[in-house]
Amino acid sequence: MSNLPWNTSEPLLEVKGLQAWYAAAQALFDVSLQIRQGEVVALMGRNGAGKSTTMKTIMAMMSRRAGQVRFMGQDISAWPTHDIASSGLGFVPEDRRIFTALTVSENLLVGRQGARAWPDGTPAPYWTVEQLFELFPNLRDMQQRLGSQMSGGEQQMLTVARSLMGNPYLVLLDEPSEGVAPVIVEQMAHMILELKARGVSILLSEQNLHFAELVCDRAYVLEKGVIQYEGTMAELDANESVRRAYLSV
Repeated sequence: MSNLPWNTSEPLLEVKGLQAWYAAAQALFDVSLQIRQGEVVALMGRNGAGKSTTMKTIMAMMSRRAGQVRFMGQDISAWPTHDIASSGLGFVPEDRRIFTALTVSENLLVGRQGARAWPDGTPAPYWTVEQLFELFPNLRDMQQRLGSQMSGGEQQMLTVARSLMGNPYLVLLDEPSEGVAPVIVEQMAHMILELKARGVSILLSEQNLHFAELVCDRAYVLEKGVIQYEGTMAELDANESVRRAYLSV
């Protein structure tokens, strides 16, 4: 049995009153959200709304921040980033951050962590390199290619795959459809649905409403660092005033 204090009736990730600053400028204002086991939740908003900042703050990558972050029953608000990642909370940043001097295979091995279990002792999702190549067939054909020689979409896939090598319970996925070819976007949607089917939870930062509707259960809408709306994807799709106010360009 696992010694994790989390009860599965509680949210897997719960954020309360999150605040963050860039120097003297406040970027987040009392952001609260939650994600349950097996859920895919969209964090939506225009450029500059605070989506990436929210994810970085959850991962303790903002030097000045406040509020509470609970993950699997533990208050991780004061934990350093590496301990948060080791606990099973994965992060795929918008700027990818692969190791460009390493090959695809070497990038994947860098991300490897051990197998995990849920509190009742059942195995949590576990990923092998071969399973990831099934999920991202393009990577199979470029195992010895350097990161610096990959396209932006290929780098995006590699970043996601490297995060999955850590066998996370939950993944923070920042703008996976931004600036990549439509065929890559389609593969990303398939990947997210496959993760959900395996029991991985996802917080997805996204501007593309159509993409979010394909894969997400619920949505939070941010504007200027404030949560302005929350509801199911169907409710958001039906609410034209919210979409016009906070998502239209």
